[in-house]
Amino acid sequence: MGSDYLTSPFDDLLKPVDEHLIVHNELMSKLIFGNSINIHTTENGIPDLDSTNIALIGIPENRNSVEYLGDELNLNEVRKSLYNLYPGNWSSNISDLGNLILGNTPEDTYGRIISMLTILFKKNIIPIILGGSQDLLYSIYRAYDSFQNTVNIVNVDSNFDLGESSKPINNLSYLGKVILDKPHNLFNYSNIGYQTYHNSQEEIDLMENLYFEAYRLGEVSSKIKLVEPVMRDADIASIDLKSIKASELSSRQKFSPNGFDGKEICAISRYAGISNKVSSFAIFEYKSSNEDEVTEMLISQIIWYFIEGVNCRVQDSDFDSEEDYHKFTVIVDEYELIFYKNKITSRWWIEIFGEGSNTKLKQHTLLPCTEDDYKTAKNGIIPDRWFKAIKKNIL
Repeated sequence: MGSDYLTSPFDDLLKPVDEHLIVHNELMSKLIFGNSINIHTTENGIPDLDSTNIALIGIPENRNSVEYLGDELNLNEVRKSLYNLYPGNWSSNISDLGNLILGNTPEDTYGRIISMLTILFKKNIIPIILGGSQDLLYSIYRAYDSFQNTVNIVNVDSNFDLGESSKPINNLSYLGKVILDKPHNLFNYSNIGYQTYHNSQEEIDLMENLYFEAYRLGEVSSKIKLVEPVMRDADIASIDLKSIKASELSSRQKFSPNGFDGKEICAISRYAGISNKVSSFAIFEYKSSNEDEVTEMLISQIIWYFIEGVNCRVQDSDFDSEEDYHKFTVIVDEYELIFYKNKITSRWWIEIFGEGSNTKLKQHTLLPCTEDDYKTAKNGIIPDRWFKAIKKNIL
């Protein structure tokens, strides 16, 4: 295995996985996840990035959390739980790159994250980031600046975390920074699973006025398939552990009696993995505890399902050939809505027309949708996702 580990641009950025976890793997079955991946160790160094498809990275940065009490975040128990799982029938080459070495300040850490992710993105490596406080999402978003003009974020969270953008960034105000800071590359933000009583009416109204998408917890729980087209359009997918109901987690992690259960959050994670567009995945707001292993087990299963999804990706056609899709045209009011259904994947899309000189999208863009959106249009109702995309496109 030593030949797979070469000089890396990350030598000064990443800390090896703790040795006792490597020893633990050696005592376990050779078939477990921990013995099926390349791991950054003191002896072997950082795995070869050129042969890596998916990279696990721990970022134990929580100093900008409003709940920070000087405690150091330990990610070892999550890794131990993940290593003990058995991998699926996967073709992806997976590496655990260890933990990011934190900067002197959280802002220094942001810069390190941007530098690291820029390299990974250029190599088409999908990072799975285990955090830390959710303000880290801001630095993940900024890592797209150098090569992508528009970015879509999907966040599974009970809160919008808009906060007051004029104040220093924290884990409850990062989204305001994402929206307002230059360069303005955010095209769409989607929240999955918000709970109304955890958000002010002003925040809810602002989400609506910005034509962002927000799906209430009950709406998603009753129809989990709503998540698929939303994730299909995401570049960044993230999960705040506060979106999970308290009964599914250890006491230190408990936030609200309502939230997603383990099965639902794993299904959402798999939808993120299946998306051909998602190029980074993150889990935030983990609080380490020696109380029990239930939180760590759930996080490891969330990661497992994301990797499973990535390995089940099926590329949709480019719609150049009419043999690859069915085309449906529906007239609603003065609009001509054009739907496509891929013959291989059975996934639905709706066409967006760029209007005016200020369009952020190219002239003809396909927006992921569902068959229900098509049926809604046939009944004379404009699909909400299409309407919001058009509004953002022409503003």
